[in-house]
Amino acid sequence: MKLLGIGDNVVDYYRDQGLMYPGGNALNVAVAARRGGAAGCGYLGIVGDDAAAAHVVDCLGREGIDASRLRRAYGPNGEAVVALTPDGDRTFAGTNRGIRVQSRLTLRLTQDDLDYIDGFDVVHTSVNSDTEHELPRMARRPVSFDFSTPQRWDADYLRRVCPYLTYAFFSGSGLTAGDIRSLIEDVHRLGVPVVGVTRGAEPAVFSENGAVFEQRPAPAEIVDTMGAGDSFIGAFLAAYHDSRDMRGALARAAEAAAATCGTYGAFGYGKSK
Repeated sequence: MKLLGIGDNVVDYYRDQGLMYPGGNALNVAVAARRGGAAGCGYLGIVGDDAAAAHVVDCLGREGIDASRLRRAYGPNGEAVVALTPDGDRTFAGTNRGIRVQSRLTLRLTQDDLDYIDGFDVVHTSVNSDTEHELPRMARRPVSFDFSTPQRWDADYLRRVCPYLTYAFFSGSGLTAGDIRSLIEDVHRLGVPVVGVTRGAEPAVFSENGAVFEQRPAPAEIVDTMGAGDSFIGAFLAAYHDSRDMRGALARAAEAAAATCGTYGAFGYGKSK
């Protein structure tokens, strides 16, 4: 399978290390899918013209991610300031949201972009990507969407986004079993065949047209949890989309997430700022 990430990218700046790492959900998932065995992956988004943007683009090349449709703009790339807790959990201590190019510009797909999208099997985007206006046109291919935590969505947002999706992913560490069951049922009713809820150290809950599967986390030496959920999604899509083997895909996704927890950044490449 081939996967295209559309939308967000940032550098995650680890203040205590003085290092910046490439990141952003749409970008991370493309990298994770490529590492997970996808035949080809691409990334389409907006980058700035500073050192952070150059680092992001360089890392895409190193990972074999096609960036031929990238938009380059004058201004600073997106940056998130990250702090780590003693047990390796990451917390966000600030962003440059007010000045970054991704906040000042809107991604608009051209006909050339749509022709490019047709060369992929799955398109992945997220609640962080500001691409909701393009979902009807992205849906020419199966669309995967990461809704992140419950603070980022509500029932109206689900009704607006879900009809265009094949895959819907949620971060549900704070949700009860009943909350998860209700969420999955609601998202299925809105037309999404595959719904996944990751829960950090607790088993992930996935549903394939109502058939429910759980996946325990793989053993991990936790250094940094940044990007673990994105790795889970990318590896899952790379394994599942062609095979439709839910149990096998979930096992591979758990292993990928565990590996990510053992390194700094979403997929490495720390560089001095």
